[in-house]
Amino acid sequence: MKWILGFYGIQLVILLILIFLSWLIWDRRFKAKHGKQIPKGFVRTNEVSIDPTTNKRLVVYYNPETGDRFYKEE
Repeated sequence: MKWILGFYGIQLVILLILIFLSWLIWDRRFKAKHGKQIPKGFVRTNEVSIDPTTNKRLVVYYNPETGDRFYKEE
């Protein structure tokens, strides 16, 4: 009986670690594409959107060399 509890306990710990690590990675990815200073090589587009969570206007900038997008808060 102890080995069954140990087995499921280890799986639960591994699952919690994976959830925590994925949350950290997602948070870094999201914040890297938003900000107030436009990185070099980015060109402003006509695309403007409103972030539904913060109600802030976001202007989209595009890097033609890499295809990356950057969202600047106004």
